[in-house]
Amino acid sequence: MKLTDESTRGIHLVRAYAPGEVRIGEQLIQRSCLLRADRIEAWRPQTLSQLNPADLEPIFALEPEIIVLGSGATQRFPDSALMAAVWSRGIGLEVMDTGAACRTYNILVTEDRRVVAALLMQDD
Repeated sequence: MKLTDESTRGIHLVRAYAPGEVRIGEQLIQRSCLLRADRIEAWRPQTLSQLNPADLEPIFALEPEIIVLGSGATQRFPDSALMAAVWSRGIGLEVMDTGAACRTYNILVTEDRRVVAALLMQDD
């Protein structure tokens, strides 16, 4: 699904997504990634079941006020301990399927929110 044709003020926006991939600007990404307005980073877990507490550290380093977690083709929630680790730092967490996470990230980032999209590309 195509989302947008252009970037706003030089920020990274998701232009399109399909199962297993997202297009950010002209870059096609087919592995899980962390996306912030000014950067794109590879992210270790490829599926929700691979997500562990250590995988949260690269997200926390990006200093988000809210994390949008894309859980793959369907909305599935991570272990409650992982969610509590996010909330204990005063960071908001929204969990949704990866397509919805891309759309939500685009809205929040254009509102100048400190959002990080943590996008998982594969299902278990």
